[in-house]
Amino acid sequence: MGYYTRVTGEIRIEPPLTWAEFNSSPFVEGEGLDVKLRVDEEVTETPEGTLVRKSAAVLVPSWDDSYKAYDLIEHVQRAVDAFHGHTFSGRLECEGEEPGDLWRVVVRDGQVCKVEPRIVWPDES
Repeated sequence: MGYYTRVTGEIRIEPPLTWAEFNSSPFVEGEGLDVKLRVDEEVTETPEGTLVRKSAAVLVPSWDDSYKAYDLIEHVQRAVDAFHGHTFSGRLECEGEEPGDLWRVVVRDGQVCKVEPRIVWPDES
């Protein structure tokens, strides 16, 4: 069985990764990883034929549905470490099966962090 978490959102990569930087990366397909690169293709017709330029500017959850995101923070950190010279920004929103199980994954100065919300009671006055 296991505990399932719904992960949404994205972490942007600046400047975008070039094909040479990510073509052999495990993050292309995300197989076995909690995150993957969203690969964009730009098709251009040239006199020599069709040119396809691939780039990746976003890290996204590997699945659209809820999944066992046990290693999400570790996998995001592996991606950040794998692509030196790029800035990662944005967040992944996480919602577990239990009520109130909400958290985010963010990148701060090259370090991936889990951020949990604070519950604040309103004044009773």
